[in-house]
Amino acid sequence: MPTLAGQTLLVTGATGAIGQAICKALAAEGARVLIHYGRNHAAATALLSAIGGQGAVLCADLTDPAAPEALWTEAETHGPVTGLINNAGIRSEIGVDAPMSDWQTVWDREFRVNFHAAADLAKCAIPHFRKHGGGRILNMASRAGQRGYSANAMAYGASKAALINLTKSVAQSFGGEGITALALAPGWVRTEMAEAFIAQHGEAAALSGIPVGRMAEPQEIGELAAFLFRPSQVSLNGAVIDVNGASYLR
Repeated sequence: MPTLAGQTLLVTGATGAIGQAICKALAAEGARVLIHYGRNHAAATALLSAIGGQGAVLCADLTDPAAPEALWTEAETHGPVTGLINNAGIRSEIGVDAPMSDWQTVWDREFRVNFHAAADLAKCAIPHFRKHGGGRILNMASRAGQRGYSANAMAYGASKAALINLTKSVAQSFGGEGITALALAPGWVRTEMAEAFIAQHGEAAALSGIPVGRMAEPQEIGELAAFLFRPSQVSLNGAVIDVNGASYLR
């Protein structure tokens, strides 16, 4: 029997390269996948078709403070939900010389999508998991949350650091109830975000400092996510798993 048979998993930000890879890997292991998207309905429905219709498509704008609770409520109609993958994220740039109003707008939006939405979904998920015998949360963090980040994207690094702390807090606080939490902290992954950076700065700048000499592929992240949702992986509760080609070692 597939390792994730019987699981129903909500994946936020599912239409990006990493999100799609996660959904495909989960479905390949037998999970039913709830595919969240913000704007790209066509990509979400195409993804559902690509995984053989094993799930459903859910829409929510995570910049709206009310959206996470509404998204979870809709997910429950396809449940019980056994796991949550907080994959949705944005990366914005703003320098310290920018006007204060612009600075605050960027930081507020970055934290709203990257952290507050994840925290709100976790708040909704935990009571649901309690009712249904447990569950698991996987937060998509970043190398940036471990080591700090560049001056023009500090909000991104800070939001990912907060996500890592949330992961550890959930793991410590609710592990005894069968509710576990983990985080993945990738470095560069070959996505649209990475390609945009390469277009501006060159591939050598992106690969600098990565001993293996290449970015991670989205499929690597997908494979890890599927592994982490195996019921046997309880002792990984609280782990923050680095996926960065040894570009940052703790």
